[in-house]
Amino acid sequence: MKYVTVQSFIDDYRNEAIGTQKLLDALTDESLGREIAPGYRTLGFLAWHLVTSSALLLATGLKFDVESEENQPTSAAAIAQKYRGMVETVLDAVRTQLTDEKLHDEIDIFGDKWTIGYTLGALIGHEIHHRGQMTVLMRQAGLPVAGVYGPSKEEWAAMGAPAPK
Repeated sequence: MKYVTVQSFIDDYRNEAIGTQKLLDALTDESLGREIAPGYRTLGFLAWHLVTSSALLLATGLKFDVESEENQPTSAAAIAQKYRGMVETVLDAVRTQLTDEKLHDEIDIFGDKWTIGYTLGALIGHEIHHRGQMTVLMRQAGLPVAGVYGPSKEEWAAMGAPAPK
């Protein structure tokens, strides 16, 4: 997705962040070490990666503080809180440092030319991708999974309805 207005990114990112925050808030300290198979990324790594991946936006010229991959907390609650703060930091930086016109500017990322508007969309797509990975690991860890684009199995049950098959 390529954004052409700052406000459309802000609206989408705020909505996507709500879904991500629900998942992060459901993590437990014990679940952070869960991996799909030995040697693969853990649930804790993926959760922290969502906090630190906002660093991608530094290539756009935005100025804000980012967390280091190396400073991953051992507490699920701390990761969830850091994500909450990072979202507000990104939204503030975008709101105050970008204009609709600037979203068309090209920058170099990964050896390619991307517009800033495309880069904003890539951040959201990246988050959605890892959020999906997290839900699989959360199920394997026995954690409840919050619905993001509709009710989860647990949420259907709470409404007294069977989950669609």
